[in-house]
Amino acid sequence: MKKKFLNLFKQPITNSYLSNINKKTTKKEFFYNLSVVFDKKNYLVSLANPINPKKQYTNKYAHRASQSVTMSQSFKKIALKLQKKFKPSFSLEVGSNDGVFIKNFSKKKIIAVEPCSNLAKITNKLGYVTYDKFWNKELANSIIGKYSKLDLIFSANTMSHIPNLKETFDAIYISLNEDGVFVFEDPYIGSVIKMNSYDQFYDEHVHLFSLLSISNLLENSKLKIFDVELLPTHGGSIRFYVCKKSSKIKKSKRVIELKKRELKQKLNKLITYKKFATRVKKSKRDLLLLLKKIKKNGKRIISYGATYKSATIFNYCNIGTNLIEYVIDSTKNKQGKFTPGKHIPIKSPKNGIDKNVDYAFLGAWNFEKEIKKKEINFLKNGGKFITHIPSVKIISL
Repeated sequence: MKKKFLNLFKQPITNSYLSNINKKTTKKEFFYNLSVVFDKKNYLVSLANPINPKKQYTNKYAHRASQSVTMSQSFKKIALKLQKKFKPSFSLEVGSNDGVFIKNFSKKKIIAVEPCSNLAKITNKLGYVTYDKFWNKELANSIIGKYSKLDLIFSANTMSHIPNLKETFDAIYISLNEDGVFVFEDPYIGSVIKMNSYDQFYDEHVHLFSLLSISNLLENSKLKIFDVELLPTHGGSIRFYVCKKSSKIKKSKRVIELKKRELKQKLNKLITYKKFATRVKKSKRDLLLLLKKIKKNGKRIISYGATYKSATIFNYCNIGTNLIEYVIDSTKNKQGKFTPGKHIPIKSPKNGIDKNVDYAFLGAWNFEKEIKKKEINFLKNGGKFITHIPSVKIISL
């Protein structure tokens, strides 16, 4: 039985950056109600009403994973680690984005699936065979029919985007060799609860996983978890190592230990999520009070990073250009556009944060260390950052 515990109100598709603001474009802008539910049967946390993926993953998809130094290094590290540990002869990546992971593989040893055609073109041009389709059993059968069954399937920040997990995991089972491995990572609900990072909920994050919930779901597709890792990426992620139930691969002690920790954290109890929802409401109040106080004192506030997370914050808290003048972002295809829903202009950072800016809200709070290092002159000149994670506060040098 699914129980609603959080309502983040009317939200836009977070990848829908408008090129201009007028009656025609704003009238066409798509909104939906973002409510979050907890399934008392399998412990899965999901959006109450997921958006049709065809509205989200289009040929105008904006995110480029390679443009983050942190993520490029992270993907290179895991790509090399998986090749060394499992020595796969043939691999597949589901959700390859702009090739940030697969470019660390030989072109003859890996293929990819990426439904956004503009991104699939990038990896195809790099020489990696990439299917610009959605992952399902039909595609899985087509791929293994043309090539062979797979030794390794990798996916990062994609499984949590897919509404039909049964179809997805069944397709994984079909595609794997008997002792093949499926490794995937996504934002971790345990970190969300701990950090109060409610901006992890947006249209693309259909689900937020725990070990408890994924174990139940994989069981239904004749798969099992044999290892697990908690990661700092994206403000707290979890990486699952999965194989067929019939595989002889032994289960790691880390699986047992994390299961105990999640039970202690009560990630299998509705009350945990209800308490979280109460903290979310407080975070909204505190952030608005701080921003309004700063503006009242005549100070200038911008936002750092036109992220999907910040879209949730701005729309839930009703933060527009009355509080934040503009957003700076290094992603070129976001620059010159406007944030989804609240229509805050997005600018190039050029030489960093403008010296006349007093405060910068960390829309990309999960890259705080990277940003502080990059913008050290802003801090040295008296500039301050604002964050809402794990609670609303000001960060100075």
